[in-house]
Formats: sequence, C-alpha cells, structure tokens
Amino acid sequence: MVTVKMLKPYYVKTEDKYVRIILAYQYFSVMINKKVYQFIPVEANEIRINRKTKMVENTDAVFAFQNGKDVVNVPMSKLISIPDFLKQLHSIAESYYHSDASLSKTDQEKATHLFIHELERDNIKRLIDMALDARDENMFHSLAKLL
Repeated sequence: MVTVKMLKPYYVKTEDKYVRIILAYQYFSVMINKKVYQFIPVEANEIRINRKTKMVENTDAVFAFQNGKDVVNVPMSKLISIPDFLKQLHSIAESYYHSDASLSKTDQEKATHLFIHELERDNIKRLIDMALDARDENMFHSLAKLL
C-alpha cells in the first residue's frame, strides 16, 4: 500500500490554464510496505492541475521513488486515488485556482457588452410590436432593419 509521507513543491508555476507543481528530490516521499521512498526525477517531475476544473491533467505521468538501490515507479493514476495525496495537492494549488469572481477584465467587458446587446435587441422587438399594434408600417420597416 502506498501512502504519502511528504509532499512539498520545489516551486509552483502558473499558466493561463494550468498550475504546474514542480517536484524535486527531498520534497516528495512515500511509504510503500513500511519503507520510505524518496522521489527521484527520472521520468515525470511535475503535477499539472487545471485551474478551472481543479483536476489533475497529467494522469499518464509515472513518478520514480528510491529507497537505497530499490526503485519503484508509481503512476499518477495510483497517486490520485490516495485521498491524502489529493488533499495535500489541493492545499498547495488552492491559491492558484481560478474563481468565478476573478474573471479577467476583458471577460467582464465582453459579458457586459453581450448583455447590453441582448437588452437592445429585446427593446427593438418590443418597439416592433408597438409599431405593429399601431399599424405604423414605416416605423416597422425602420426597426426591422436594425435586427
């Protein structure tokens, strides 16, 4: 059985879509059959988490751990099945996740512009209804052109 003894990032790198937790020798260790194995960066050396979904993206990564001359490869898919690993991982990456409130300024401007555009279209439709009720053909045609 694999348990996480220690998980500390060497450093954390953020990108638009991902939080990348970079691992190094003395910062990550696991217990396998009551023996402590230290992480060695032979194959994978990072954990990539999607900032929106908070899910680990590189589930195909394989991490190598060493105890003396004994080297054990543990796939990410096995690590993410350990609740303690996920808890520690999310506590490290938590401050880097996107929140709904932290939309970028351009995203907020786009959403506002879209909302105003929808309101304007709804208003034109109401004015068209009023022109039809009043049987004002000229007003109807001029408003219809705006749609």
